[in-house]
Amino acid sequence: MSWFRYLILLLLSGNSWAAGEFVVAAGLEGDSADGLAAALFGDVAIGDETWLSGGIARSVVDLAVREDLETWYADVGIDHFFDPAGARIGIAYWGDNKILDSVDARASLYFRGDKGSLSLDYEFRDFELDLPDFDIFPQRKIAFDANGFGLGARLDLTDTVDVSLKGIAYDYSVNLRRDPNSDIVSIISVSRLSLINSLVDYRANIGLGFDFGLKRLEFDVAQWEGAVAGARTNSYSVRFLTPIGDRNDVEFGLGYDDSDTYGEVTVFSVYLYFYGGT
Repeated sequence: MSWFRYLILLLLSGNSWAAGEFVVAAGLEGDSADGLAAALFGDVAIGDETWLSGGIARSVVDLAVREDLETWYADVGIDHFFDPAGARIGIAYWGDNKILDSVDARASLYFRGDKGSLSLDYEFRDFELDLPDFDIFPQRKIAFDANGFGLGARLDLTDTVDVSLKGIAYDYSVNLRRDPNSDIVSIISVSRLSLINSLVDYRANIGLGFDFGLKRLEFDVAQWEGAVAGARTNSYSVRFLTPIGDRNDVEFGLGYDDSDTYGEVTVFSVYLYFYGGT
């Protein structure tokens, strides 16, 4: 989900904070497929080199073949920087327990220098999928898991321009493409907020950011491939962050998805940030 991006950004930016400083943020995201998401998250420095983060979010997506799909997301993590290396661990819940949900454990080892950073990422996902009656197949439940291995990097090209790269690939304990109910994709996939976007073989993105004083403009291109049907989604986003007070920022985002699964969808988001502490 897109709000997890903001949690990671807070952890990365937290490396320059003093103990007791924090940020709290809230946002809304909607798309042209009538999907809507709301998120609340934050990051607090609990030591000079240690940060605690957490977040909660909920999304609602309209489906043509059943009731609305309601998804919950909750995340908590801790980050410690040893200079020049650091480590992050976290645990999260994501999904709708009536259809598909997962409990995730994440760990990252990262290195940070004057010109950028590099991270080695691992994620374990424990899924439970409830399949409804479909053609001749009765209702059933499938439990499976996945191991994800990824890399992330950020490089400051100049004092005001930076580029970021991030990718992760997953190895599943079952072959989801052989499942006779692969058409379940049509039930839980209508936008980037859909549950099926959690079941991916890989996810990769590249971002380019420009700083103008306290303002920031960021372009992002992403692609992911579904683990169920092998369908690809290409996503393009632009975000603009600007201060609206001494300790407040607002960020506006506009995105466009071109998906083999759910077609063309436009996404809009707005997030408010509040910074506090000593």
